[in-house]
Amino acid sequence: MKKLPLQGRTLALLAVVLPLLALFVYVVLRSGPLAPVAVTLATVESKALTPALFGVGTVGTRTSTKIGPTVAGRLLRLDVDVGDRVRAGQVLGAMDPLDWGERLSAQNAALQRVQASLREAQVRQAHAQVQATRYAQLLAVQASTQELAATKQQELQVANAAVAAAQAEAARVRAERSGVTAQQRHLRLIAPADGLVTQRLADPGSTVVAGQTVVEMVDPASLWINVRLDQISAHGLAAGLPAQVLLRSRAGQTLAGRVLRVEPLADSVTEETLAKVVFNQLPEPLPPLGELAEVTIDLATLPEQPVLPNAAVQRVGGQTGVWHWTQGKLEFAPVTLGVADLNGHVQVLKGLSVGDQVVVYSEKPLTARSRIHVVERLTKVAP
Repeated sequence: MKKLPLQGRTLALLAVVLPLLALFVYVVLRSGPLAPVAVTLATVESKALTPALFGVGTVGTRTSTKIGPTVAGRLLRLDVDVGDRVRAGQVLGAMDPLDWGERLSAQNAALQRVQASLREAQVRQAHAQVQATRYAQLLAVQASTQELAATKQQELQVANAAVAAAQAEAARVRAERSGVTAQQRHLRLIAPADGLVTQRLADPGSTVVAGQTVVEMVDPASLWINVRLDQISAHGLAAGLPAQVLLRSRAGQTLAGRVLRVEPLADSVTEETLAKVVFNQLPEPLPPLGELAEVTIDLATLPEQPVLPNAAVQRVGGQTGVWHWTQGKLEFAPVTLGVADLNGHVQVLKGLSVGDQVVVYSEKPLTARSRIHVVERLTKVAP
């Protein structure tokens, strides 16, 4: 009779402890360290990838012209400013002529003097020609001596030499006069082609030397992007490939373009390949030179190959592979990967087949003994 209360208390205690123990086991198995790891799965599928290259570049121009004087002097005026559009042959400014007018007047006077000397020599030449002919005729009828006829021939030769010297001097003076005239024309700064003024490097009143740049202009039609691309993924890059350009100043506006050329010299320090990308249609207004741009270049489409999400690729024990879920069992499968695209897919060359399921994301690092729980989306992903 005395054992009944003890058994009753034991049963009551067990009735309380057993549910608590069961609850504890359930909590440990569902949310504790022994709980299954939540994962998302993806299926390997056959797909034709269109790989692409992504790079950052700067806006530049193919044609840049630096304009300055060919002689030293003082800048008299400058008629253009930064941002002005100019036409071929337009006068942009002028140098102070200083004594160029006096130099040209002196050359004109020298030319007149030489021309007068030439006319005088030609008159003497004509007179000597007449005398030489006359005495030759007189010698033929023995009305003159041989010595006198020879003297007249020598006078003709002297007159011919004088005319030749005067003609040479006239040609020299004309050349000097042409040089002075050309130099005077070079005092004007003239645009060699249509363009846009990008820099104004001197102001009126400044003294500049020969060859110093006063105005710099570019050809807007030659606008391009100097792009840097990773050498590892640059295989297949070639001229003519389509490209999309996103300028920093025009977020959300993608501009169509194409690869103009791939530079033969790469950057060995940054291990980047350099390329030039041009716009299919010039943007308006024109972007400033030096602006950063993001460029995506589409490569040729590849044949169909098994592909999987790039996020599924892991490195475990020095091997590259994925966590393969097959027949309710988790195992690490080493894989050989091919080309990846910018949409997060990568080719599987070896190690998996079409239809295999792999883990893409997991809330905790996985091992071969991990129990998993497949979900549609994770709220927390393992680092």
